[in-house]
Amino acid sequence: MEKRKVKRKKRRLNYRKILLSFAFLFLFIYLINIVIDIPIKNIYIYNNKILSDQQIIELAKIENYPATFKNLSLMIEKRLEKNDYIKEAKVSKKHFTEVHIEITDNYPIFINRTLNKTILLDGKTVDKKFPIPTLINIVPDTKYDLFLEKMKLIDRHILPRISEIEYDPNDVESNRFLFYMNDGNYVYLTLDKFSSINSYLEIIKNFENKKGILYLDYGNHFTIIDD
Repeated sequence: MEKRKVKRKKRRLNYRKILLSFAFLFLFIYLINIVIDIPIKNIYIYNNKILSDQQIIELAKIENYPATFKNLSLMIEKRLEKNDYIKEAKVSKKHFTEVHIEITDNYPIFINRTLNKTILLDGKTVDKKFPIPTLINIVPDTKYDLFLEKMKLIDRHILPRISEIEYDPNDVESNRFLFYMNDGNYVYLTLDKFSSINSYLEIIKNFENKKGILYLDYGNHFTIIDD
């Protein structure tokens, strides 16, 4: 039997379709690059009291308004939270090009004169000094951690009103402290009563123009000191 010859049709390349495909691919890549390189246009910072806006912007590494998609919110948060004075940073974006940064300060709560260090809210130490209370003597190791925790309960706006803190136990109470206030008054407190100092301004207004000792360790009474 004779073998039948099968004619194969030669396929012609459709150069027009190929060129269009390359054109669309190029345009797609070009547009993606444009979107990726869209810069940050506005930066908003909230609640920072220790670091300035400019310092935070520099820590976030966005001072030159770089590409927004190359600086994701999580990346910016991690950069900021490496700083000792930032406890938490929350970063969000609006309209892709607006960066909103909300700061929770890791603020200083007292100066430890023995260590010559400033103690921050999370227990870290720094060398820089601030207008906050100074612990002037040694607190026993068995009580220091609790003292640190109780200091965290004192309102931030009250801390600058305290000049010095002295560990001052007596025969009755081993957790007793004496606060020297910047207005010339004294306040006795026990560790379990430290948060009572937050009511200091309200209490002391009843003794305007008087100097004395406020006993908040037991009860709530004020003894006037004779001039």
